[in-house]
Amino acid sequence: MNPWWDWIAQFMARGGPLLWVLAAVVLMIWVLMMERVLFLARRFPAQSARWQAQWQARTERTSWYAEACREGILGRAERALNANLNFIKALVAICPMLGLLGTVTGMISVFDVMAAQGTGNPKLMSAGIAMATLPTMAGMVAALAGLFVHARLQKYSQRALHGLANALPREN
Repeated sequence: MNPWWDWIAQFMARGGPLLWVLAAVVLMIWVLMMERVLFLARRFPAQSARWQAQWQARTERTSWYAEACREGILGRAERALNANLNFIKALVAICPMLGLLGTVTGMISVFDVMAAQGTGNPKLMSAGIAMATLPTMAGMVAALAGLFVHARLQKYSQRALHGLANALPREN
């Protein structure tokens, strides 16, 4: 079998069942982030060009109706650019909480071993301590990486919206 998969399976087994839940959340975060990257790299530039062409085709751009059309274009662009960003941010915020939940369940396991076997067998307690620390570490690492990428996506979306707003001049 693949040595990488063996290592991952062993890591997940040592971290407890909540590590699999955390892995599913992290996978969802990265799928949504990749969707945003692809949208920003491919679909938004094409849509932005269509909106700019639609605006340039207007004969007048100074009336209140023209301003309402421009604001409508910018509103649609903002919704498209910010789609899923709040959901990604919520999922990123869940990662450390899942890690802490893993810590609590791991510590309960340690206390169960201590109650049943006493404190004389450190090998039995070490499995519970590993189950307590690994989810916390994984949750923090996932949250840090997710926060960084989320911030970059949000900044790029703001820049793209600002660029579109500048590309739609108000005057003839």
